[in-house]
Amino acid sequence: MAQIIPFKGILYNPLKIENMADVVTPPYDVISEQEQHNFHKRHPQNIIRLILGEKTDTDSEKNTSHTRAAAYYKDWLTQEILVQDSSPAFYLSSVEFNVNNKPSTRYGLIALVGLEPFEKGIILPHERTFSKVKSERLELMKASHANFSPIFSLYKDEKDILSVLKDSVKETPPDMDPADGKGHVHKLWRITDTDTHEYVQNAMKQTRLFIADGHHRYETALNYKDWVANNDPNFSEQHPANYVMMYLCSMQDPGMIILPAHRILKDIPKTDMNLFIQKAEEYFDITPISFSEQDRQKALGEFLDSLKSSASKNSIGVFLNNQSIFYLLKLKPDTMEKKFGHTLPDALKSLDVTVLTQLIFMEILGFSKERLDDKQLIAYSSSAEEAVSLVEPGRYDMAFILNPTRIEQVRNVAGEGLIMPRKSTYFYPKVITGQVINPLTP
Repeated sequence: MAQIIPFKGILYNPLKIENMADVVTPPYDVISEQEQHNFHKRHPQNIIRLILGEKTDTDSEKNTSHTRAAAYYKDWLTQEILVQDSSPAFYLSSVEFNVNNKPSTRYGLIALVGLEPFEKGIILPHERTFSKVKSERLELMKASHANFSPIFSLYKDEKDILSVLKDSVKETPPDMDPADGKGHVHKLWRITDTDTHEYVQNAMKQTRLFIADGHHRYETALNYKDWVANNDPNFSEQHPANYVMMYLCSMQDPGMIILPAHRILKDIPKTDMNLFIQKAEEYFDITPISFSEQDRQKALGEFLDSLKSSASKNSIGVFLNNQSIFYLLKLKPDTMEKKFGHTLPDALKSLDVTVLTQLIFMEILGFSKERLDDKQLIAYSSSAEEAVSLVEPGRYDMAFILNPTRIEQVRNVAGEGLIMPRKSTYFYPKVITGQVINPLTP
């Protein structure tokens, strides 16, 4: 079903870049403004200049962060700071990291994947996207003609592709192994063996791909393909724009970690905050955990343990500004069926993020769809401690603490052609940017 092919990737030249850690970054959409500035200062050839260039006071229609990215990219190729491989390869990547003080390793295959519209059911999304982000990314692709970051996708590994890939490099040292700012070690191996290529390609034909991170970039790649087809008289089925670079991760990989995306809200009317628990009692069994300032940390630990232990019961944690109480909300049986049985499919009704979005945000708090889409009023964090700490006067009013979405829930929702609410998942760690670039020019 999915068409996977090796490619001649463009990589940083180790003869020109002494420390690869100086030039790689996380994906553009998780980089803060301060981090963006820091990456620009770290190294003159940091990949930040290609994926998220800084704006200037002299920007014009012909001089933007995107046109400057294209100029940097061309210049670095000319100077051989970036060098294209001479042979087609699959690129096996691993990341070594800790979660809850436990070491873990996740693997991903970086390859080209044939673009398919979602309606074909070969490559499937699971979250909604923002149109403004897609148009901005399209302008970058039109200027640079390259994929600078791979799209993070998942596959059901029934043919044990991961073991074949790991075996193919077990006697080979990695081509690069930089550690990022969080101490995660990212290794990369080139796989040029044609027998391995053929096995992976044939095995992948039997599976569908589920986009984990990079929905905007995938939809942008589809739009870029259409743009090239309409503007390049030499466009054909062999044109590079028919493919996009992906990082393909086995759902069976023990290192596949999904963290929750907690919500932190601001500008909540005081009346809505004061009445929230009272209104929530209609739909939830509520357990309060009170604390004094001296034992707040202990209470937070108890609160999070209780939330985790009741993960199968659609449990959601709540912390309100100016209250010394953590609330654990457990959904009453059949509530979602009674409220949304005729409007929501079963795969969506069972998700904590759907309970939060449909029942709490829209029903209890009365949010409109416009309010839900306002990124200025809803912040996200994968850390419950951080989310709680942000709830204080003048910053945020409420924090909603979630258990993580499970991988089988992602597969079920995407497999049924459904879409989760935004920020339903936080795959951890993010796929690093700067290991491999895919050129989109013939």
